[in-house]
Amino acid sequence: MPKRILQGVVVSDKSDKTVTILVERRFMHPVYKKTVRKSKKYAAHDEQNVHKIGDIVKIIEARPFSKTKKWEVLGSQESLSKEES
Repeated sequence: MPKRILQGVVVSDKSDKTVTILVERRFMHPVYKKTVRKSKKYAAHDEQNVHKIGDIVKIIEARPFSKTKKWEVLGSQESLSKEES
């Protein structure tokens, strides 16, 4: 099974080597047909502590780093776009 990749915004970088990512998803309500926004926070491993609050980053599923940390930061939106160019 492939590893999931999610995109979100860094909302906390206070912990050492850890950032908290807010991932928002949108879907249509099955009965009311209204677009609903749901969000969830993920703790992700950031080895070099380079990501700051407000950065848009991509995270990927990884081995468990701790009780709550099971995601790893792939990179920020700017650095990912530079690598593709």
